[in-house]
Amino acid sequence: MPRIAEDRAPAEPSSAEQHERYQRILVAAARLAAESGYERVQMHEVAKAAGVAIATLYRYFPSKAHLFTAVMRWQVSRGYSAPSSGSAQDPAGAIADLLISMTRQMVRSPLLSLAMMQANNKTQALASAAGEQSPNDVAFQQLVLDTAGIAEPSTEDDRRVRLVVHCWYGVLTSVLNGRIPMEEAEDDVRVACRLLVDSEYPRAEERSSR
Repeated sequence: MPRIAEDRAPAEPSSAEQHERYQRILVAAARLAAESGYERVQMHEVAKAAGVAIATLYRYFPSKAHLFTAVMRWQVSRGYSAPSSGSAQDPAGAIADLLISMTRQMVRSPLLSLAMMQANNKTQALASAAGEQSPNDVAFQQLVLDTAGIAEPSTEDDRRVRLVVHCWYGVLTSVLNGRIPMEEAEDDVRVACRLLVDSEYPRAEERSSR
């Protein structure tokens, strides 16, 4: 069966039945990746495990990278939410707590986490080539801003959050690959958040006025 071109925009579920089918696909993909990793997961296996036709799978996910990027977005959206209060007093601490919590959860299923990150890297590259920002980056950076209690971020706020996310991504990769222990990773995340979020380094607007 010919594959649908990867550059086709993924379809979005609209009806309740479609949402239920979409959810089954995400659950099946996550389970298979947790068992065998990204490279060994085959799209036809995901379709079979989810109980959907292969054409339905490709309609929503034109490639395996699209599929596991969606799995990552689903995992984040169902597992984390910004705190309702208190973060404005200590935004660096609130962000660090969020990222450490995410790290702890992701190391429990390293093969799935590496699969999601590998897929996310591919979709980031595609988005960058098109001069865009990937949906996962937008959603995740917004979660961090919400966690910090920043309702109207400045350009400098966006830059600092982006740098924090880049640092965390590197720390998470090191943990999943066994290069550093979890304790060291948590310390690194807290230091990065303090340096980048609480830093007294002049903001871009202040530097330009000097």
